[in-house]
Amino acid sequence: MEFLNSIFIAPFIDMGSAPDFLLQVVWEGFVSGVLYALIALGFVLIYKASGVFNFAQGIMVVFSALALVSIHKAGAPAWLAVILTLVIMALLAVTIERVVLRKLVNQHDAILLMATIGLTLVIKGVGELVFGGEPQSMITEELGIPTGSTVWEVFDGIVIFQHIDIAAAVIALLMVAGLGVFFSVTRIGRALRAVADDHQAALSVGISLNQIWAIVWFASGVVALVTGIMWGARSDVSFALEIIALKALAVLILGGFTSIPGAIVGGLIVGIGEKLFEVYWGPLFGGGVEAWFAYVLALIFLLFRPQGLFGERIIERV
Repeated sequence: MEFLNSIFIAPFIDMGSAPDFLLQVVWEGFVSGVLYALIALGFVLIYKASGVFNFAQGIMVVFSALALVSIHKAGAPAWLAVILTLVIMALLAVTIERVVLRKLVNQHDAILLMATIGLTLVIKGVGELVFGGEPQSMITEELGIPTGSTVWEVFDGIVIFQHIDIAAAVIALLMVAGLGVFFSVTRIGRALRAVADDHQAALSVGISLNQIWAIVWFASGVVALVTGIMWGARSDVSFALEIIALKALAVLILGGFTSIPGAIVGGLIVGIGEKLFEVYWGPLFGGGVEAWFAYVLALIFLLFRPQGLFGERIIERV
């Protein structure tokens, strides 16, 4: 009985006894959730275009951030470093399309997945060779990302809002909203949906599959760069970010692999949920809840709603 009380009652009592602290936890979870959603958006774009989970998206986040920092350290001003990094991601997108994807049109999804796993290893190897393996500090001030904090007095207590977190949340939300509108109402967006539905049908009506894939991979690279900047501003840029990026897989399972709104909702559920469980239920599990909470939640969804909250149920007749 005491154990059940510690699980189902005590944490909620703690929440009610310190609402200012609860708001602080929810805010930090919200910021993480928005960034998870931004990472997941990169996965969604690739999946909608090729029907495969892009395992390389996580390492693209790290690669783009390290490229930005390294170019700036080489003497380029911040604005030029951003432009050059975008050029690098564009070249990477075209290279991936021409060298890898073009040869795998209409191949089985498993083959495309293995190709992205291979890309992950190649990009990581090149990144370690060019940029080294040491953590790098993001050029926060040079990019105009605000520092400092704002303190609000609420519920007879205080809540601290880091300016970096506010900027990360705003930029991530604008990026998600902008890409959502772009791929929903533009000609490229319609072509993207056609390619996702049927490669052969899209080709038959004159849609260039190669062009669409290159555009989508570049858009995914832009998302990776923004994500790398925001995560790097909150911590150092290193290959450890790749592990954080893989939490987007859990976000996709929750929201649905083809849904942009699902990426947003799934990211917020994971971000806020893992913070709440780490703080209020973590001591019962010995801590470290943030490391596995997202994957346990994803497993539950796979058991009871495998298509996710916004995914389409696929029924195959046999």
